[in-house]
Amino acid sequence: MSSLHYSFPGFFSTLKPSKTRFDTARLGASNSVQCCTATTAEPRRVTVKNGNDSLDICRVLNGMWQTGGGWGRIDRDDAVDAMLQYADAGLSTFDMADHYGPAEDLYGIFINRVRRERPPELLEQIRGLTKWVPPPVKMTSSYVRENIDISRKRMDVSSLDMLQFHWWDYSNSGYLDALKHLADLKEEGKIKTVALTNFDTERLQIILENEIPIVSNQVQHSIVDMRPQQKMAELCQLTGVKLITYGTVMGGLLSEKFLDTNLSIPFAGPPLNTPSLQKYKRMIDAWGGWRQFQVLLQTLKRISSKHGVSIPTVAVKYILDQPAVAGSMIGVRLGLSQHVKDANAIFSLVLDEEDINSIREVSEKGKDLIEVIGDCGDEYRRI
Repeated sequence: MSSLHYSFPGFFSTLKPSKTRFDTARLGASNSVQCCTATTAEPRRVTVKNGNDSLDICRVLNGMWQTGGGWGRIDRDDAVDAMLQYADAGLSTFDMADHYGPAEDLYGIFINRVRRERPPELLEQIRGLTKWVPPPVKMTSSYVRENIDISRKRMDVSSLDMLQFHWWDYSNSGYLDALKHLADLKEEGKIKTVALTNFDTERLQIILENEIPIVSNQVQHSIVDMRPQQKMAELCQLTGVKLITYGTVMGGLLSEKFLDTNLSIPFAGPPLNTPSLQKYKRMIDAWGGWRQFQVLLQTLKRISSKHGVSIPTVAVKYILDQPAVAGSMIGVRLGLSQHVKDANAIFSLVLDEEDINSIREVSEKGKDLIEVIGDCGDEYRRI
């Protein structure tokens, strides 16, 4: 995730799709958006914008949810050294949140080392995207300002590159008040761009109708979870809002490590011993189960072997090529493991029509998760 990455045990059995007044016919298009049938080498950077607001980011983002605990102890110095290695390799956009443990503090240490130890050209490429996930209390100007100032201080920046806002309870319209105050802070120069995380299509449209300059919405999106390509991508294409995706490699489940494994046999396969693995295993169960997931992994393995890359590289490239997607997240376990080579391979990978059709065919054999869960972000809201 990076985005919120909270887990609700059993939520798939209790959550039903929310009833929405959003009418796709209003947009003059069908209920789904198909990806293109051929792809090209990936540009490394992309600009998200709304009016005069714009920010260029790396299309493969370093997700820092894993600094929040549950993936192994993070050593501060090792973590910052790893961030420098990613930045030196051109992977210079970092995604974090106010609740991802020490993520914002690590970024503050990192950006100061870049200022001291790297040329100005690299500093100009670094981007730090953070999130604010407040409780649904009254959103006064002073309350919003105080919380944004906390992130600015922790990250040691005068202006946040991007503030991605999340709201738990749509029945409380305070999210509009919060976003208007965030837009004011943007005008003051304390935020460069305002964005969302885990908002659904209906609320995104309401926000845009209130003339709040949203540049992107961060949502869960993978070959298993294609919900954003139904209603959300269509609205994004019409309005210019971009999608930043997380869960694109499903916490590592979309990898060679889980190919040809049987999780029904105790201790026979790799342990699901991190919050992200447990979270996305539930998504697989909702989509079609482990056996169907193995068919997907086998398909991805054939394609990855054909191109001389890894399964995660193929999985991310496929999502990057979907309509409205500006960038995709890969979680980083800073100081514990690294994926610089696989991540950089995404930019040169070209999936052909046969590859795309093979992936689409197995993806569509699973259940339609918008019917099981609801629209983007509904997994975080009990209905």
